[in-house]
Amino acid sequence: MSQVLIEPFRKVWAAFERRLFPVPSSDRLFNLYRDRHPELDRPEAPAIRRRNLWRYLAAYETPPTVFLLAEAPGPWGCRFSGVPLTSEAQLLDPDFPLAGEASGRAERPHREYSARIYWRVMRPYFPRFFTWSTVPLHPHRPGVPLSIRTPTQREVRDWLPLVADLIEALKPAQVIAIGRKAEFALQSLGIPCTYVRHPSQGGARLFEAGVRALLGDP
Repeated sequence: MSQVLIEPFRKVWAAFERRLFPVPSSDRLFNLYRDRHPELDRPEAPAIRRRNLWRYLAAYETPPTVFLLAEAPGPWGCRFSGVPLTSEAQLLDPDFPLAGEASGRAERPHREYSARIYWRVMRPYFPRFFTWSTVPLHPHRPGVPLSIRTPTQREVRDWLPLVADLIEALKPAQVIAIGRKAEFALQSLGIPCTYVRHPSQGGARLFEAGVRALLGDP
């Protein structure tokens, strides 16, 4: 990993190494940065996803002023890309502002609806903002690795220290909660935030309206 991280993101990466990368997967939470599924992932998939995450952090030349907290990795987006609300297909697109590699075994790179909507709205604001997930592991139903479920409150609480570390390192001027789980996490930490609708499940227009109301014209 040759790209250099600015000081706030060196602290972020240190928090990942301490709190995220070593955590083993369970039958309900998959740590995409540590583990691989033999049928779904390439042999070096965890390392690929960590490299993609590093490249994401290295894309910032100055600290972002806006911190957006989403819910958790989806099965077709961050689960394979390693970057919140971003798909493999986006990282492989030369016109996309971030670059990366595919970690899945599928013939075509995975695509995600929420990731497409998210970046359609947010791309004009990049790199003013940084996005992270309340629960950075992929929550799924036992025995169904590519399913998705809502994280429990206990799972959200388990990851509050990492969220706190990231906000302390970046010191954003504005914090936005994407969805109620993110709002609950930030309120639990006593961090002032503004709620916007998650772009999935019919929330695209409300998400866009909420972001534009908060960030103004790009």
